[in-house]
Amino acid sequence: MQSRTELVEDLMGRFPHVPREAVIKEDLLRGGMAFDDSALTDNEGGDVKPKSYFIFSFDHRTLPDLGTAALRRPPEEIVLTGGPYDLRRTVVSVRINPSSPYRVKTDEDGRLRLHLDDRPIADIGLPPMPDYYRHTLANGKSVMEVAPTIQWGYLIYLTAFRVCQYFGAKEECQYCDINHNWRQHKAAGRPYTGVKPVDEILEALAIIDKHDTERASKAYTLTGGSITSHVGGKAEADFYGQYAQAIEERFPGRWIGKVVAQALPRADVQRFKDYGIQIYHPNYEVWDKRLFELYCPGKERYVGREEWHRRILDSAEVFGPRNVIPNFVAGVEMAAPAGFTTVDEAIASTAEGLEYFMSRGITPRFTTWCPEPTTPLGKGNPQGAPLEYHVRLLESYRAIMEANGLTSPPGYGPAGPGRAVFSVSSFMDSLPAAPDAA
Repeated sequence: MQSRTELVEDLMGRFPHVPREAVIKEDLLRGGMAFDDSALTDNEGGDVKPKSYFIFSFDHRTLPDLGTAALRRPPEEIVLTGGPYDLRRTVVSVRINPSSPYRVKTDEDGRLRLHLDDRPIADIGLPPMPDYYRHTLANGKSVMEVAPTIQWGYLIYLTAFRVCQYFGAKEECQYCDINHNWRQHKAAGRPYTGVKPVDEILEALAIIDKHDTERASKAYTLTGGSITSHVGGKAEADFYGQYAQAIEERFPGRWIGKVVAQALPRADVQRFKDYGIQIYHPNYEVWDKRLFELYCPGKERYVGREEWHRRILDSAEVFGPRNVIPNFVAGVEMAAPAGFTTVDEAIASTAEGLEYFMSRGITPRFTTWCPEPTTPLGKGNPQGAPLEYHVRLLESYRAIMEANGLTSPPGYGPAGPGRAVFSVSSFMDSLPAAPDAA
């Protein structure tokens, strides 16, 4: 049986145009990493920025099964450099998997390194605890609970509604653990505010604005679970829009405002724009019609795939195509038992979706699927999709983007290996380096 090291090096050799950093990053994102106890943080009392669980668990085990990592949190992200592959600076979101062949531990010389198959392959940098995390709101809540930052401090992630109204087996997206993540944190006695009051978010942002003296934070994302009825008497556009309106009135132009919501009717999308949002993410999740119906039963029932896509195109007329950036979950295309059985088929399907949107000036982005164990697809596919799929997707993504004359989307920081900060997939690491983007 091929070792993981052999697999990684084989793919690096077969796909030399994909940065070697991206090959390792995708493998870490799809399969997770393990931490020695000595490499874990001291939660909010230490010098390392801890994992905030900002919307999903992004772990390969439930909290009770993480051992010490459930009590002493791993870092939010790590940065890889050097090693035998001479890695350029690579920011990777931390996804815990105690059985991963990748392990973070301290070597004999006291340096923290990433090991693959017990061989050190990279030096590790840890995110420093930001000054704003050391402050609390007037009610005692932490900034990390209300307005955590990710992507090495670039993005403030505002999960305003931490559960989803697509609920149960007949409605929940089959790869999504937002509702379970809520339940497990409440069961563990951790603070996990279900609906974040507008005034708390404004107070947390004021703390960030005051103490982020280097202006590392450039954007915020407003998001949360889908709303099929109302929350606080408001439908989805007005519920999330109220936060944008308040933020832009209090901090005009301080951050790039982004919202991740369902593909909504044009009038609702216009309200997002009017509230001050600059970038809209109406995620289409998976391209294939049959898989969308199976994997996103709530979205199929309430909106439908064809209408979802039509609304994405309509939203491009409101925001401009460049500012509509729908996400898809890369890897679920190959989830058994219903997914594609070959990498060729999966790539062909995903590429068809990319061409559909990119030919219209819309640049999707993707999150690398983490098979969380409480989801139907994660439970049945604990290994996720093959690494070859992820590597070939990076190659196809760049080729289709360039063929359509597009460049890296706004709101993600700089592109290129050694420069990118987007941490939950390697698409920005794999694009050509360009002048720093917003």
